[in-house]
Amino acid sequence: MANKTANEEKVKITKESFKRSLRIFKYIKPYIGVFTIGLFFLFVTGATALAFPKLMGNMIDASKETSIDDINRIALILLVVFIFQSIASYFRIYTFSYVTEKALGKMRLDVYQHVIKLPMTFFSSRRVGELNSRISSDVELLNTTFTITIAELLRQIIIIIGGIIFLSTISGKLTLGMLSIVPVVAISAVIFGKYIKGFSKQTQAKIAESNVIVEETFQGIANVKSFANERFEITRYANDIKEVVSLAIKGAKWRGAFASFIIFCIFGSIVAVVWYGAILVQGGELSIGELISFILYTVFMGASIGGIAAQYAQVQKAIGATENLMDLLDENAEEINTQESKSIKINGDIEFSNVSFNYPSRKDVTVLSDVSFSAKSGQLIAVVGPSGAGKSTIASLLFRFYDSKSGSIKIDNKLVTDYAITELRNEMAIVPQDVILFGGTIQENIAYGKPNAALEEIKRAAEQANAKEFIEKFPEQYDTIVGERGVQLSGGQRQRIAIARAVLKDPSILILDEATSSLDSESEKLVQNALEKLMKDRTSIVIAHRLSTIRKADKILVLENGQIKESGTHEELIAYEKGTYKHLSNLQFEIS
Repeated sequence: MANKTANEEKVKITKESFKRSLRIFKYIKPYIGVFTIGLFFLFVTGATALAFPKLMGNMIDASKETSIDDINRIALILLVVFIFQSIASYFRIYTFSYVTEKALGKMRLDVYQHVIKLPMTFFSSRRVGELNSRISSDVELLNTTFTITIAELLRQIIIIIGGIIFLSTISGKLTLGMLSIVPVVAISAVIFGKYIKGFSKQTQAKIAESNVIVEETFQGIANVKSFANERFEITRYANDIKEVVSLAIKGAKWRGAFASFIIFCIFGSIVAVVWYGAILVQGGELSIGELISFILYTVFMGASIGGIAAQYAQVQKAIGATENLMDLLDENAEEINTQESKSIKINGDIEFSNVSFNYPSRKDVTVLSDVSFSAKSGQLIAVVGPSGAGKSTIASLLFRFYDSKSGSIKIDNKLVTDYAITELRNEMAIVPQDVILFGGTIQENIAYGKPNAALEEIKRAAEQANAKEFIEKFPEQYDTIVGERGVQLSGGQRQRIAIARAVLKDPSILILDEATSSLDSESEKLVQNALEKLMKDRTSIVIAHRLSTIRKADKILVLENGQIKESGTHEELIAYEKGTYKHLSNLQFEIS
């Protein structure tokens, strides 16, 4: 099941949450001039909207008391007002959209840049779907809020305040009568809004959870189909959708009840205004034109008051989305240098001294315990042992995906923590068991090891990785699209692309994480041959299941329960009759 995400928490507009959400305005600050112009046009649209009821009332009174010229003059003024409102509306929408797109574009980039620099500890506790939702859905919600919601909210406030002022000038008695309904509506809005918000948040969280199911299913579609689990996944998704529908329907009931109540209050007040206004007209205290103006102002204000509840709910969502994004930006990132910089060059001497480690998400499980070993530059060190012994963790610590709990790790007699992370990782490369390729071309995937590499360099790297032959058989050769995660290529082909990527990077330290364990014999031979070329004259850490691939290693480390139980060459370890290495070797020999 999905972990509880930030979306599932109720978002309340408190002083602290509001203050925190204001941080988003730093993205608007560079465009404050354009934003101010947008606010000016917003004020103009509100003012022209307020002028309409007044002028309509004047026109009706003019039809009874003055000449046709006065009626024409008022009609002309109304036309000018509408023109001004149309122009102002255009510039209001354009300026707010301009500022919002610029600001949120920068915010999207900042969030992505920050998230991609976060340590592996962060990614090990988050789902890809959740992070994608933060960067896309939450920012899109803010887009709607800034381009539409805030503008409409401010416009409605202008209409309400301006409307009350104009109503007071027409008739104080009618105004007091009409405003008596406002506290009832406001209190009801708060009560109903609380329930509606709860259902809205639950629905939003459930939708996010169902989206994660879709994403996981499509990412692992090969597993789904190979296990014939389409029915299981459909049932799982259908159950989530049922909950989404159920919550949405419950929310709709509350929204419907709220809307009905508001409509009753608004139209009830209009009827009351017309009734009382008619009495005042009959008594000579009010003209028909003034009554019409009053009614129009009441309708305008009623619509604005009714709309504020929806706008307020949208603002609540926006504050929640902002908090989610600020939570991401507040995470401590690694000190990654994303600018071009002069690389250091290391020899590749490695030393682990009494290293112990447990993953942050499993603090009660010790993965490595008091591990010590060394490797000289150019040596091949093999790490073997049963699954879960901690073999891949050694690679993670070298790359500083995580830092050790105790002990020290040195490269060239210098602590890895004293190197800049970018410099350190630039001198290392990994060829994993499960190669993940990006959905572009073969050329782009190989060039990932050196983004500014020329095509000739890429071709030489492919040749050294025994990949040139199969690449050049494709009609589009290096421009061949590999598909999502490299699905258009076989496992052996993907491995050789990964090796070419590592060749192009030319690292001082190479890590091979069970790089041939999932290949057939023919592919393994080609890949193993490419790996031998790649390992030449560089320090190599080979994590292996197949012991036949590491017999020439300078040193073999046998890990068991997070500790090094045996260490030596193949000949030394195979001679130890009761050793784990001898036992593993015999098992593989029997199986083969």
